[in-house]
Amino acid sequence: MQYTKILAVATLFMTNAFAAPLDLEARDCAAVCGTVCYSSSAISAAQEEGYNLYSMYDEVHNYPHQYHNYEDFEFPVSGTYYEFPILRDGEVYDGGSPGADRVIFNDNDELAGVITHDGASGDDFVACN
Repeated sequence: MQYTKILAVATLFMTNAFAAPLDLEARDCAAVCGTVCYSSSAISAAQEEGYNLYSMYDEVHNYPHQYHNYEDFEFPVSGTYYEFPILRDGEVYDGGSPGADRVIFNDNDELAGVITHDGASGDDFVACN
């Protein structure tokens, strides 16, 4: 009987211990585009590269370029917006296919948001969560 109680309590702690990493991973997502989780550091790295290129009047395969917000997103910052790819493999974009996801920043290097072509019609974007 005593062993049954100990086993039950031990099982409870093991279940909570195994569940904890999943909770931590979910909190690590600063943005989710479809099924892709982006950390705040990945978003910052993409924004930093995009803004550095913008401020040097440079580009990689036409990025960054002005984003006109045809979808009428309500971004938390104002200004002229620019888009730059954020890649699902964690690398910072340096040419080639830009993928579906973008960071949006303004001309003051403030993050406006993260958007994706996935789930949108045509060339439109939808917001990432």
